[in-house]
Amino acid sequence: MMKINIKNDSFWFLLLLTLALFLWIFNLDNLPLRDWDEGYYANVAQDMFKSGNWLYLTYSNQPFLLKPPLIIWLINISYSFGGISEFTTRFPCALLTAFGVPLLYLTGKDLFSKQQPAILSSLVYLTLLPVVRHGRLAMIDGMINTFFIFSIFSIVRSKKQPFWAVGFGIGMGLIALSKGILALALGGVLGVYILWDRERENIIYFLLKITKILGLKSVLNNLLKTKFTTSEKSTTSLLKNFMFWIGLFLGFLPVVIWYSLQIKYYGEQFIEVHFLQQNFNRLSTAVEGNSGSPWYYILELIKYSFPWLVFLPCGLFLAWKKRQQSWGKLVLTGFFLFLTIITIMGTKLPWYIMPIYPFFALAIGYYLSYLCKFKKSYPKAFVFSFFILSILTIAGIVYLWKETQDIILVVMSCLLFVTFILTSKKLKQNTPNFVSVLVIGLYVSLLLFVTSNSWIWELNEAFEVKPVASLIKQNTPTQTIIYTSFDYSRPSFDFYSDRQILAVDKETLENLASEKSYLLLDQETFDNLKFTNVKILGEINEFILISTNNPQPE
Repeated sequence: MMKINIKNDSFWFLLLLTLALFLWIFNLDNLPLRDWDEGYYANVAQDMFKSGNWLYLTYSNQPFLLKPPLIIWLINISYSFGGISEFTTRFPCALLTAFGVPLLYLTGKDLFSKQQPAILSSLVYLTLLPVVRHGRLAMIDGMINTFFIFSIFSIVRSKKQPFWAVGFGIGMGLIALSKGILALALGGVLGVYILWDRERENIIYFLLKITKILGLKSVLNNLLKTKFTTSEKSTTSLLKNFMFWIGLFLGFLPVVIWYSLQIKYYGEQFIEVHFLQQNFNRLSTAVEGNSGSPWYYILELIKYSFPWLVFLPCGLFLAWKKRQQSWGKLVLTGFFLFLTIITIMGTKLPWYIMPIYPFFALAIGYYLSYLCKFKKSYPKAFVFSFFILSILTIAGIVYLWKETQDIILVVMSCLLFVTFILTSKKLKQNTPNFVSVLVIGLYVSLLLFVTSNSWIWELNEAFEVKPVASLIKQNTPTQTIIYTSFDYSRPSFDFYSDRQILAVDKETLENLASEKSYLLLDQETFDNLKFTNVKILGEINEFILISTNNPQPE
């Protein structure tokens, strides 16, 4: 690995931020917005931009009660500066997600008291495919990770500078203003870490008091002392830090005000939709059919965190061995407790796993530093793993060329092959610069990936929205509802057409034919319904746009 001689934290913060910004913002608008989240947020922000109403969110002039307002506010600000586009829709989330990389470096520097594992942790986080992909989208999850890392950083930094305890509450408040109830889960995870790392003496004192009251002091006193007392230097209690409570007050004051105003304005409707349907129901049931097995998120890790996943078992094992140190407690608590929380939830979606990745990166960053510094011979399993990955990449090259003939994806796959084969060779030679080869290869590969038309692969699941939306926009009045025979409504369709487009069944379409309506139909539905008094406004991509109940010319 390349020698790191620059000790200045500002240099590394700016370098990592520059790398992250380039990766997250480069070619940000080369693809249309995807369903569902991007389309929803863009529509709501567009409504806000037009109406100037920042307090009560709307979607096509109807109440939008699904999410808190922070992401909508940020996109609206972006629209104010740069107009309405894919770039300005995605920019706020991409910008905030990028800041998570240097923030993780600062967190690791304080947590490890060493620079090398902090740098490696941030580089791992920088080159994780799920973090890059979801962070570039107009979705909440990337920016939540940054708020979460800021809260962790504030806890860790407050050991030396107690004032920083204020940042925990501010970070949690920003999460609550972004995704509501998630702040309880993430705050609970960090709460367990705080109790384990910072409140041992208070816990021991409390338990000893209880055992004395119960008359069990003589039995449990020695057990408690030996079980909870460690050789570590005692740290200041966070719960006794006045700035900790000030931060919670400042962070959650806007949250309480906003929620109070919504409940006062919408009443039980807001409670039913926002709290029950969108939050608590997701804990116990699979909302909108988004279910999965108990292994769902482990499979997500396996699918999308390669090649760093190769080092994860060793990183977690090392964290267990170092569990008396603060970083070990944080990694073990954050990784396993949050994984348990999302596993027992009824609703399962790929991006719910995002808050695990900071702990994932910290564990691997520390292990890589340990491996390069103390191990003279690297495990043969690593050599074999990267050799197998290189072979699998060859298969990927053949598949991509046959299926897509996308030259950018093929070049990216070739680069990955070279990266993995060189990494395997360096590991076999026991040379630490395998890390440099891996990081550089992954970073350039991700740049190529976001240059391609495949980084939002979900767009291939349905028809291309923009040409059909353009047809609708040119041939229908504003503020018109368009009814379609497509299987489901698409928020991105509403955004690009600046109309509300509702998917309805065949019976409803037949009823609409008797009144003045605008219908978007596939060819089969158009032929089967046999409309009269219709006017064909245009055809594109196997869709026909018509207006019904048109008066016959005399």
